[in-house]
Amino acid sequence: MNSAQPIRTVDLGEVEPARSRHMWTRSAVALTESCVAVGQWDGAITAFDRESLALDWEVDHSDSPATLCEFDDLLIAAGRGESGRIAAYDAATGDRQWSYYTAEDIGESSSDRVFEQPYVVDCIAGDNRLFAAARRYERDGETRRWHSAVYAFGFDGTVDWTYSADASPISLDLAATGDRLAVGYNRCMGEHDHGLVVLDAATGKPTWMWDPGTAGDRRVGDVSFDGDSLAVTSHGDKRGYLLGSGGREQWRVDLAVPTEVGDETLYAYPNHVHAHDGRVAFLTGNTYAEEGRETVGRHPNEHRILAVDSDGTEQWDATLGGFVHGVAAEDDRIVVPCAQNFRVRNPADHALQWFLLNAGDHGSRSFEGIPTAAAVDGGTVVTVEEPIVYHDDGTERGRYAIHLESIVEDESLG
Repeated sequence: MNSAQPIRTVDLGEVEPARSRHMWTRSAVALTESCVAVGQWDGAITAFDRESLALDWEVDHSDSPATLCEFDDLLIAAGRGESGRIAAYDAATGDRQWSYYTAEDIGESSSDRVFEQPYVVDCIAGDNRLFAAARRYERDGETRRWHSAVYAFGFDGTVDWTYSADASPISLDLAATGDRLAVGYNRCMGEHDHGLVVLDAATGKPTWMWDPGTAGDRRVGDVSFDGDSLAVTSHGDKRGYLLGSGGREQWRVDLAVPTEVGDETLYAYPNHVHAHDGRVAFLTGNTYAEEGRETVGRHPNEHRILAVDSDGTEQWDATLGGFVHGVAAEDDRIVVPCAQNFRVRNPADHALQWFLLNAGDHGSRSFEGIPTAAAVDGGTVVTVEEPIVYHDDGTERGRYAIHLESIVEDESLG
């Protein structure tokens, strides 16, 4: 796969540059048939015409919109803030249709720290329902707690059902048939002791549960349906799984399991997964040491994408170079915005990369700043770039902008 077609760019104004270590999710982007919608760090949601990139509308969402998705003729925005607000806007005009404040269910922040604010971590649209997961963290001395809820909304904002737990949801996926919703929980500190719950999408009742069975509170990183199967990344044992109906384990693969490198035992979290048509891609993140925060070495499988077939046999892999906040996928195509590697701090790793899951074909686009969010539709991709200053360098690189381009040059590839 060759590099992308010429790029079109819109500046988004000023934002505090990211630093060596990763900041929280500050931007979101969605690509619809008619517009490019961007959620900005200051709460603004801006929609640009997809063809001309002229400004269509802008609204103040108030909370920082960390996730955007299309739901029929609505644009759904949600994220982090005092209220943990989910709001639906008319995708053509920006007029607000309804709002819901998740803080009324999971509680208000007990401090002014950003990571303790209510946070809607994911939204996904079905044919007639919108699903969302919200969480809130609090710490009182040595006591740490999570409060969370998963929601199903109708088109008018009516809550059809809620599933609550004292655990931290991190990802959602809806089966293609629309009848099952998978919820991944990455931290389980209380009575809820399952890293994965599959809910009946119509009622919100659990149909089955699964857990990697590891010690500690780390459980699941991401989930992705492929027909009747469900691919899962495990934060508990740093492996990837494919589960069948009822949670039956079909296979598992080592991704970034604890590995001795010199005098250190190192691991990395498998943070993302995309499954489609009998293939599964797993993506890993940063290196960590079992003893202490700093490391001398790096895990051999950090910042890596690995594709396996329906039997769990490795097909291809590639180095990503930098941390991935989230992936965008369209059928066989997976788009990966790769930001900084805080241990290595190499600006050459700032890139958008894309792959064809079945063939492993690859293309990329480098950026001065760090790509932190992306969306893909019909072979067109939009990327959010944010500026960065490394702590041991002092040079500001990049800008706050969106970039729109086509990544389909050979029609036989997609």
